[in-house]
Amino acid sequence: MSDEYVIQTHSGFGPLHYDLMLQRGNALSTWQLLQSPLELAEGKAIIAKRLKDHRLTYLTYEGDVSGGRGCVKILDKGTYQLTAADETLWKFQLHGRLLDGRFELRRLGESSDEWHFLRLRDI
Repeated sequence: MSDEYVIQTHSGFGPLHYDLMLQRGNALSTWQLLQSPLELAEGKAIIAKRLKDHRLTYLTYEGDVSGGRGCVKILDKGTYQLTAADETLWKFQLHGRLLDGRFELRRLGESSDEWHFLRLRDI
């Protein structure tokens, strides 16, 4: 079964960053990436910060964020298959307009909201 994902550019609220959102049921599990995931080479990782879940409307939303928290635009979207998920590791395959490949999110500490977002080598 495939669920949807979206990556948005988020500007005007702190430094430019990217929000990775993976559909899980009726919510979007969300991570903030400080670097573009489009430039991520196989075997390389960037820091991802776990954020609170977002509403499903963000799958298609572009525009101003309430509370003066900047503006978001869709960078990439598509479907994904989750192959493993627990409190410390998520592995998945993205099938988007720009990103297509295997990725993982690995938590950096037991109580940390910091993760590594890693592009895995394609088999």
